[in-house]
Amino acid sequence: MSTARAPGAARSWSRKRAAVIVNPVRVDVARLRAALTAEERRLGWQPHLWFETTPDDAGGQGARDSLGHDPALVIVVGGDGTVRAVAEELLASGVPLAVVPGGTGNLLARELGLRVGLEEAVRVAFTGSERVIDVGVAELRREDGVATTHVFLVMAGIGLDASMATGTNSALKQRVGWLAYADPITRSVVGNKRFLMHYRVGRARERSVHAHTVIVGNCGTLTAGILLLPDAKVDDGLLDVVLLRPKGFWQWVHVGWRLTIGGFLNRSRAGRVVLQSAPRLRAMEYVQGQRLAARFESPQHIELDGDSFGEVTDVRISIRPRVLTIRVPDRPSVDETRAADVLEP
Repeated sequence: MSTARAPGAARSWSRKRAAVIVNPVRVDVARLRAALTAEERRLGWQPHLWFETTPDDAGGQGARDSLGHDPALVIVVGGDGTVRAVAEELLASGVPLAVVPGGTGNLLARELGLRVGLEEAVRVAFTGSERVIDVGVAELRREDGVATTHVFLVMAGIGLDASMATGTNSALKQRVGWLAYADPITRSVVGNKRFLMHYRVGRARERSVHAHTVIVGNCGTLTAGILLLPDAKVDDGLLDVVLLRPKGFWQWVHVGWRLTIGGFLNRSRAGRVVLQSAPRLRAMEYVQGQRLAARFESPQHIELDGDSFGEVTDVRISIRPRVLTIRVPDRPSVDETRAADVLEP
């Protein structure tokens, strides 16, 4: 804990240090360190603390270790999974989080307008504006009765979406990114495997539905600008849920077409007006609320921000409004926020 200071006293220089948590697989470490050092010297900060993720730790341990040094800022260099793991540890600390995108999935960075190169992302980390965003909380119960609780910042997926995260070859994903999902998507669509789910949103009555996949989102846009949850915002205090339940190949085609066109229309103000007035597809059911409770007739795979969390028999997902402070560009544009490409250092 920092010591109390008299009014007007100079801020302790011990606070002027950043902790950097890095997924080193897809990052130019030398270039990153040079950018960090340049900003620290320009601003008069102390040299950063450095923590690397491992195959057994996505970043949580590094976050816990960093908090022991009382950093003024935690910078996460990696994809959505690394950011999620670090955020889970930072929530109660009040320490601001900054993201330098580097991975196969950077959906949160895209949502926050971080369509920038590595050096610019580092500059934003140190000197950008602060935005307070919502955090999703997922309570998961396994078939053996064991329950765990985790946070997510982007999306939670059950069914096809989670099976993709579980069944995709990790080495292939590192080499070709989202193209690695082509095989599991194809197999799932052809098989058209659905599951029975009983769910309740907020205080509404429980409903039952056969679904192919369920997405609960804090952000709405997927890779390549595909708009999945058109009403989702990271700071509106609400969860956005879509149940995908196409009954055959052609309904899948309609779903794919709608998602692709939706992403294109969402890039302009006029396009968003058209999108909002378009009729919903029966194969895509949308619902919005602060809580979702669901139970499944058979165990289903679940993923949080692209990482698999195994099989569950029931889940309770809620939103914690505006609890995480993130550094963002001073004036992110809507087009950049919605349509940025995957960022690579």
